[in-house]
Amino acid sequence: MFGQRISVAHRGRDDGEKPFWISFADLMTALMVLFLLVMSVALLAVTRTITEQERLESQRQQAIERLLGRIQKAADRQPGVRVDRNRAVIDFGDRARFNTSSHTLSPDQERLLRAFVPEVLAIARDAAGRRWLKRIVVEGFTDRRGSYLYNLNLSLQRSQRVLCALMTAPGAGERVMSRSELEEIRRLFLVGGYSSNSARESLDASRRIELRLEFFGVEEPTAPAVAAYDGEFGACAL
Repeated sequence: MFGQRISVAHRGRDDGEKPFWISFADLMTALMVLFLLVMSVALLAVTRTITEQERLESQRQQAIERLLGRIQKAADRQPGVRVDRNRAVIDFGDRARFNTSSHTLSPDQERLLRAFVPEVLAIARDAAGRRWLKRIVVEGFTDRRGSYLYNLNLSLQRSQRVLCALMTAPGAGERVMSRSELEEIRRLFLVGGYSSNSARESLDASRRIELRLEFFGVEEPTAPAVAAYDGEFGACAL
């Protein structure tokens, strides 16, 4: 009997003397494991975000390349017109040269614009065009002769002349653009002038116009369609 009581009392003292708190080393180890776990989750989330962004950028670039390819096919039907895919620019070359100090297009140049631009509009109206094509900037250029402000005004006049040619009454045998096409030109086209800032190797090559294509970004919302304009488009002075 006495031996059994002594054994029970001794076991109780051993249990009471065991430490309640974990050691400092164990605590630091647990915190380190928790920290590594949190960092691993964070890094995984960041990696997934970067990968998804890269995937979307790649899809965007592929869609733009397809749009440029379709515009190139339309340009191939007009000798002298080409598409610079690296710059996303439609270059009319000798088909849209201006005389010195002039912002007037010849009848043949105007017919070319009225024949080619509706094909670009058709591409801009489909699903891929609406999603990615933001605007078309009509850029006029001059050579280096004359003052900066004179050439800046002249380059703007040359850009404006393109829109005038598109919206003027077509000649005999030309296709008449619909009201919706004219409204699309008003919505999509923007006039820009570059004076002699981008002059080329020759004076003749510098006096030109280009159509620069701008595209929406991956996270940029597509602009809603502008309501139809009820008034007249007006006419350009000669």
